[in-house]
Amino acid sequence: MEVRKLGYFTNGGYKESRTEQYGNAYNPSTGEVIAKVPCCTKDEVEEAVANAKTAFPGWSSTPVVKRVQILYRLRELLVEHMDELTHLVALENGKVWEEAKGDVLKAKEGTEQAISAPSLMMGESMMDASTGYDTVLYREPLGVFAGIVPFNFPAMIPMGWMTPMCIACGNTIVLKAASFTPQTCMRIAELYSEAGLPDGVINIVTCSRKEAEILLKHPDIKGITFVGSTSVGMHIYSTAAAYGKRVQALCEAKNHALVLNDAPVARVAAGIINSAFGCAGERCMALPVVAVQEEIADRLVEELVRQAGCIKVGPAYHKDSKLGPVVNGAHKQAVLEWIQKGIDEGAKLVLDGRDVIIEEYEHGFYLGPTIFDNVTPEMTVGQNEIFGPVLCIKRVKNFDEGLALMNQNSYANGSVIFTQNGHYAREFARHTDGGMVGINVGIPVPLGMFPFSGHKSSFIGDLHCLGKDGIRFYTETKVVTTRWFDEEEGKNVNVSTWDGTI
Repeated sequence: MEVRKLGYFTNGGYKESRTEQYGNAYNPSTGEVIAKVPCCTKDEVEEAVANAKTAFPGWSSTPVVKRVQILYRLRELLVEHMDELTHLVALENGKVWEEAKGDVLKAKEGTEQAISAPSLMMGESMMDASTGYDTVLYREPLGVFAGIVPFNFPAMIPMGWMTPMCIACGNTIVLKAASFTPQTCMRIAELYSEAGLPDGVINIVTCSRKEAEILLKHPDIKGITFVGSTSVGMHIYSTAAAYGKRVQALCEAKNHALVLNDAPVARVAAGIINSAFGCAGERCMALPVVAVQEEIADRLVEELVRQAGCIKVGPAYHKDSKLGPVVNGAHKQAVLEWIQKGIDEGAKLVLDGRDVIIEEYEHGFYLGPTIFDNVTPEMTVGQNEIFGPVLCIKRVKNFDEGLALMNQNSYANGSVIFTQNGHYAREFARHTDGGMVGINVGIPVPLGMFPFSGHKSSFIGDLHCLGKDGIRFYTETKVVTTRWFDEEEGKNVNVSTWDGTI
C-alpha cells in the first residue's frame, strides 16, 4: 500500500506542514505503515486558530436555521459515503466492519442531533418581570473551541460529539486529531466543505502534547473538549481553566457489571462478550469487569470462555471478522504487560488470547479474547483501565457486596446490572455511582439527545457532551431587560426624586 504523507486541514483545504517530524500511522490488520503524520509546528497550530477566529464573525452571524442546512447536507453525504468511511475507520483503527460502520453511524447521529439546534438554542423570556420591564435570555456562540481527540473512535468523537453541535451553535473549531487515526475526520472535513461549510469553520491539526499546550492557553480559544486519559484530562482542565476557558474532559473508565443469580446465563454471557471484546476493548464504555454472584459464577465463567472461544479474530475490513486488532504495536505491548501483571497478581487466566496468529496477517496487532477469573479488589488488573480485550471476573456473595465493590472504584463512566428482579434493578439504578446505567443492557450508551454523563474520575468539568449539556457548553447566556416609556411618562420623570428601585 502506498504510504500517504498527510498535511493539516485549515481554511477549507490541506496544507503541507513545514515540520521535520513525522509519525507513523499503521494499518493494524497488517502492521504496515499507511501514512506519515506531521507533528505540526507552533506556527501552524496558531495559524489554524487564527483562521478559525477569522471565520467566526461571519459564521456566528449566519442564522442558525441556515447553519443547520449545511448539517442536513453533511448527513446525506455521510450516508452516501458510508462504505468508504467504514473502510477507512477499519483500515486505520482496526475495528471490524460492523463496528467501524457503527462509528460512522454515531457521527451521523451526532449530526442529526445538532440539526435540532434551532429549537435547543431557544432562550427564555418573561413580560413584566417587574412592572413595565421585560426580560429575555438569549443563547449566543462564544468563538473558537478546541477539540482534543483520542484514537479509538475516529469518526464519532471528532465528528459526532465535538464538531456538529459546536458549529451548529455558531462557533468555529480547531481539532487536534489523534496521530494514530487522523484520516477519517480529515475525510469528513472534506465532506463538510462539499456540503457548503465556509472556510475556517473547521480546522484539523496533528501534533504532540507540546504544541497542543498552545490550545490550552491561547487567548482566542474559549473552550476545550477532550476525550482521553484521566491524568491528561486533569492537566487540561487545570491549565485551561486557569486561563479562563470552559472545559469538558471525558476520561478513563473501568465499567463493572453485576450479575445476580436469577439472570439467564447464556444470554447474559452474550451481552458481556459483546461489551467486553467489541472494538477490541478500546472504548470507554467497554465492560472489562463482571461481579457475579457465587452461586452462578462457575456456570457464567464456563459460558463466557465457550462463547469467547468462538469469536473469529481477523483483519478489520474482512466482513466475517468479529474481533479485529488493537491500534498499533505499542498499544498491543501495553495490553500484554497488563495480562502478565494479572498473572503476577494471582488472577486465574482461564482464556489466554496472547498467542493469536492470523495466517497471511502475521504482522498485525492481534490479541484474542482474554479472561481472568478470581480477580480480587486489590488487584490492579481489575481496578485500572487496560483498553484491550481483557475481561476480569470478580465473585461476590450478594447484591450489596457487588454494589459496594463496584462503587469503590475511582471511575464511574457506566455500570450494568443483569437481573430479573425489579427491586434490585431499581436499587441499583438509584445507588450505583455510574453515570450511564444499564439494566440488562451491556453497553448503556444513550442516544445523542441525552448527555454522555460519566461520573467521578471518568469526567472532569460541569457540562457533559451531547444532549442539552452540549448546547449549554457551546453557548453563553445573555439576559436583556427592556423598558419603554410612552410620551407623557417620559416627560414627567422626576430624576431628583427617583430612588433607583424597579
